[in-house]
Amino acid sequence: MPSAPAQRHPWRTWACIALLLLALAQSLSGLPAPGRGWLDAQLADLRLGLSMPRTRDTRVVIVDVDEASLQRLGRWPWSRARIAQLVRELTGRQQAAVLGLDALFAEPEAGLSGPASGGDPAPDDELARALAGAPVVLGYYFSSERDARRTGQLPAPLAGQTPWPRLLHWSGYGANLAVLTHAAAAGGFFNAVTDSDGVVRSVPLVAGFDGALYESMSLAMLRLGLGGAALGLGTDEAGGRTVRLQGATQSLLIHLDARGTVPVPYRGAGGMRGGSFQYLSAADVLSGRLPAGSLRGRYVLLGFTAPGLMDVRATPAGEAFPGVEVHANLIAGALEGRLVHRPPWAATYELAVLLLLGVLFIAVLPRLGLGGALALGGGAVLALLALDSVLYRGAHLLLPLAGPLMLVVATLVVNLALGFGVERRARHRLAVQFSSYVPPELVRQMQRDPRRYDMQARTEELTIMFCDLNGFTSLAETLPPAELQALLRELLERLSGVIARHQGTIDKYMGDCVMAFWGAPVANPRHARQAVEAALDIRAAIQAFNAERAAAGHGALAVGIGLGTGPVAVGNMGTALRRTYTVIGDAVNLASRLEGLAAGYGVDVVASQATMEQAGAGDFVWQELDRVRVRGRRQAELVYTVHGPAGDATPQRDH
Repeated sequence: MPSAPAQRHPWRTWACIALLLLALAQSLSGLPAPGRGWLDAQLADLRLGLSMPRTRDTRVVIVDVDEASLQRLGRWPWSRARIAQLVRELTGRQQAAVLGLDALFAEPEAGLSGPASGGDPAPDDELARALAGAPVVLGYYFSSERDARRTGQLPAPLAGQTPWPRLLHWSGYGANLAVLTHAAAAGGFFNAVTDSDGVVRSVPLVAGFDGALYESMSLAMLRLGLGGAALGLGTDEAGGRTVRLQGATQSLLIHLDARGTVPVPYRGAGGMRGGSFQYLSAADVLSGRLPAGSLRGRYVLLGFTAPGLMDVRATPAGEAFPGVEVHANLIAGALEGRLVHRPPWAATYELAVLLLLGVLFIAVLPRLGLGGALALGGGAVLALLALDSVLYRGAHLLLPLAGPLMLVVATLVVNLALGFGVERRARHRLAVQFSSYVPPELVRQMQRDPRRYDMQARTEELTIMFCDLNGFTSLAETLPPAELQALLRELLERLSGVIARHQGTIDKYMGDCVMAFWGAPVANPRHARQAVEAALDIRAAIQAFNAERAAAGHGALAVGIGLGTGPVAVGNMGTALRRTYTVIGDAVNLASRLEGLAAGYGVDVVASQATMEQAGAGDFVWQELDRVRVRGRRQAELVYTVHGPAGDATPQRDH
């Protein structure tokens, strides 16, 4: 009997092949599959959440224009003189390595709050003087609206660098006053990339505009913080885009994707209570409460948490995340080497993983049952997650995971669905095949594991019964056909019911004779005992039937039962035109011959010696009848009749 489901149900193998080809085609085309982009984003967030250090980075400090600062110093925007004072305090007395102003000064000062220093008629010039020679990065933004305006003065682009085709390009900008832009050491855009779900997961480090390349505020701050490090764009060994900052004492290598972006390595929750960075109130800094040199060598960002001024972003680390902390996290992550990137060979890696999984599933999955399939699928998922974790944490690689996981789940679901359908069809087919032969309880037992049962011929030791009505032929000559038919149907129903109760399999009806056997298709080591018990119950059923006939004025009927036990061939026998589930062998012939001897010995049951021994010589009241040589056998056979169960006070004896 074949045992490999893949051989019997090849469509499960074809389903695995089809799903693999679909996954490979989607990966090669680069087209987004339904739900894949969302799953990729969620998996990226999960990786990030599990790797967040949730500790404070002391190298980056945020000077906060908070509500207390507005209450003490007046509403925003403050005068340029006050901003100049803040710049001098942070870059001079506090000795910050670099100061990034996450604010825009696009218009000249006009009636702003706060006194102008020394009555200077040009307050913007005073801020420009404070910026001159100080390590300050002015922020600005790019825009890409259809009617994008260009206001203010852009800083100089990166010298000798040109954009590449897939790099983010912009068509407009909002920048600072020219006098401030020229005075500042550097300028950088503070744009972020918002995904389709509104979450900021990455930011561009460089961007293209009018054929030139510009740096972000975070990159400019890193460059100045490393002492005006030389910036170089290049490629790594795999051909991926890189930015290298070469300082006097430290160098950084940052990998970019094709758009010039990098994932933000968030440290934890944002804001003052998040604990990722130190927050200092701008009012406290301006009042001189901070000891001199407290920010020596630090990367300082001017940000806003006051109501109405706070730049809030949705990020994987929080739905209301301060925008200034996006830059802070990027700077901190670059300094400590926590930036992850997607290498150029990520697509090849995904194809290799898909092929490996596909071959494994095609070869193994169709051969497994429910438990094995779930174990294989679960093991594949765990292996994928473990490999991804090693590459993410150890090599800082952000590799495709959604596609392989979707292949595992889809293949598992489809195979389980097909397997369930196959099992249902197998159970139904089994029920149809055997319901005419065996009792319903045996059919239900077979349906629990249909692969164990089929109609293929095999050799088994069984007990066979032939049960015939004595004198039925002469009775038939005296009864009308309809009455004869009703009598025969009622008799056969009673005999069949007894056989079914004792878990026998009805082979066939031959006129007034019933042929049955025990031990197949469901194996039963008690087949001889159950056959003997069925014979005794048939005797009782005929006696009850005769009592009913006597009350109606009809004559009695008698049965002859022959029982034989031995090895026989059992299975589907016949030709393509007609097949039947039956038994063939010496024990069948013996049972038929013994049934014919019953009337001659004046008993209703004649059993072979093998039947008597296997049924239990001490469990029933047996009587040896004779040693006979039945037709077709050379050796004489001891035959017995059974009167009833052992210990029965009034066993029924035949006379």
